[in-house]
Amino acid sequence: MLRIAFPGLTVSPLDPRLGADTLSLGTVYGSRLLLMNNALLPWFILVPDTPHIELFELPAAQQSALLTAVNALSELLKTDLAAQKINVATIGNVVAQLHVHVVGRREDDFCWPGVVWGWGTQQRRAYAPDEATRIAAVVRTRLGTAFEPL
Repeated sequence: MLRIAFPGLTVSPLDPRLGADTLSLGTVYGSRLLLMNNALLPWFILVPDTPHIELFELPAAQQSALLTAVNALSELLKTDLAAQKINVATIGNVVAQLHVHVVGRREDDFCWPGVVWGWGTQQRRAYAPDEATRIAAVVRTRLGTAFEPL
């Protein structure tokens, strides 16, 4: 099983706000892989194991691994989950812990062409257990040994 670790780092605790809004799927390319618990959009969040809060602060190897994870998830969203457009963002104004949103968008989604953030519970439907299990299986199939499920 492929597992990327970076010297001197341990698994950082997850910001409680990220934990409250997501389902933990596992790790991929040295980052924690979360699924936003909103079945209306296929939306992953990558949380690299780092004390840094900005992408440019990561060591080059960790930046490269994170980009590899973003690319793999982007391809998965387009190929397996029928996304028409991929949104990738590292905003971090509310949650300082470095995390990367990788969101599959479609012209018929609830907020197209606007942004996905800020809707609160107005446009939200939690994943049923079988839906989340199906997405985890797609991730496992697509990413193979790069994905380590929980």
